Amino acid sequence: MPEHHVAGWDLGGAHLKLAVATGDGDLLEVVQLPCPLWQGLDRLERAIGEARARLPEGVERHGVTMTGELVDLFPNRAKGVGQLIDVMTGAFPDSELGIYCGRAGFLAPGDAVGQPEAVASANWLASAGLTAGRLDQALFMDLGSTTTDVLPLSGGAVRARGMTDAERLVSEELIYTGATRTPVMAVAEAVPFGGDCQRVMAEHFATMADVHRLTGRLPEDADQHPAADGGAKSAEASARRLARMLGRDRESAGMAEWRRLAGYLAERQLRTLQDAAERALSRGLLSDQAPLVGAGIGRFLLADLAARLKRPYRDFAELVTGAEAVREGAACCAPAAAVALLSIDGW
Repeated sequence: MPEHHVAGWDLGGAHLKLAVATGDGDLLEVVQLPCPLWQGLDRLERAIGEARARLPEGVERHGVTMTGELVDLFPNRAKGVGQLIDVMTGAFPDSELGIYCGRAGFLAPGDAVGQPEAVASANWLASAGLTAGRLDQALFMDLGSTTTDVLPLSGGAVRARGMTDAERLVSEELIYTGATRTPVMAVAEAVPFGGDCQRVMAEHFATMADVHRLTGRLPEDADQHPAADGGAKSAEASARRLARMLGRDRESAGMAEWRRLAGYLAERQLRTLQDAAERALSRGLLSDQAPLVGAGIGRFLLADLAARLKRPYRDFAELVTGAEAVREGAACCAPAAAVALLSIDGW
């Protein structure tokens, strides 16, 4: 008989993430696939089909969390939650499925459909909650492709002020800035260039993937979606897209100037994250020795932030067990890994 395994799924608006764990809590596999859900449910079905080919034998239980209900494919979040649950039950009709409902835990699909407000965008609570169960105190931050979570953890609990996306945006526990998909125009309205402070164009000409590629810090496999212009993902192409934000051509300045501009934009993004972290810390819930725990594909910035905050840095990969490459994948896909691990004992 194959060993008992569990799977954790994170159905995002831009990516599908899957993690598989043994019944003893060791992670075996982590997969992230591009999934532009706003283009249709068939994109998700295709990605699930590709991911399930990576499932080992013995997967008896599937935990599911999501943020994809937000995409404009759906008229509202309740419809989105219902349709995403339908896709998963259709993909695994003979399996045990639990839908993650935040503080309510896991519910059967039929029950979860009736509680869309608990299901919607609850994936952050899974990864933060798992971390809170393993560290007495921490500032948990997950910097992904699109958003960043900022959450103080103490006494084995997540000390969130907000639960919904709207509440979390108000409390700055959810920041809409990410390492790859965020448009440059959302990071700075004006930049220093050529001795002037120039306003940038309000156009989707370049993203933060271009910025972090030019600074040399973007992980090679982090940018899974097409570039803003559908072009190459090289430093030269990124500089061309960044130049377009200023109404210029790449050739109007040397690569050193474009890299300097990228450094400025990376600093602006980091400053936004620092402001949110300082706000969370100002609540006085954490000691000065509490670490910053970093997750997500952009956690290279979070290590920098920990140094600025004069706090130790711990990587989410340190909190899980498995082969090194799998733990690295889990740190990039923390909610999927967390839902898998939280599913081990059932619901």
